[in-house]
Amino acid sequence: MARYWIVVGGPEIFAKTKDLGFTRHGFKSTRRRMAGEIAPGDRIAFYITGRKQFAGIVEVTSPMVQEDTRIWQSDKKPAEMYPYRVGIKPVTILEQDDWLDAEPYHDRFSWTQKWPRKNWTLAYQGNLHEVPADDFAILDADMKKAAKRAGAPA
Repeated sequence: MARYWIVVGGPEIFAKTKDLGFTRHGFKSTRRRMAGEIAPGDRIAFYITGRKQFAGIVEVTSPMVQEDTRIWQSDKKPAEMYPYRVGIKPVTILEQDDWLDAEPYHDRFSWTQKWPRKNWTLAYQGNLHEVPADDFAILDADMKKAAKRAGAPA
């Protein structure tokens, strides 16, 4: 059964994954256990720090592997290797002008309710979060609507 994830990263990390044609994505060294739970068929949404927006959804195509070649580089932590990697394929990827503001989702997602409304960004601390299927379905539907409005394939 598929599981659903939100990966949190800066725009430079998302841009590198985009440059790779949404074929691979890496997770921080602090997320070995969680990244190891990601399996083919799982879905991942990208939350972009700084922008506080959702940029796209991909499907996982391979189990996690560990590699030590530098692909991703964070502006905030340039030494981080993002060594835990999975194959992916795009599901819905929005152009930057169409990214979805994350703040309104605080009231719509069940998993964010443990944080006070005024501190909604605390839900996006850390690199990787597993989220309930119902919450992910809300985001998935909104991404598809945004892509359709923008004339992109969804």
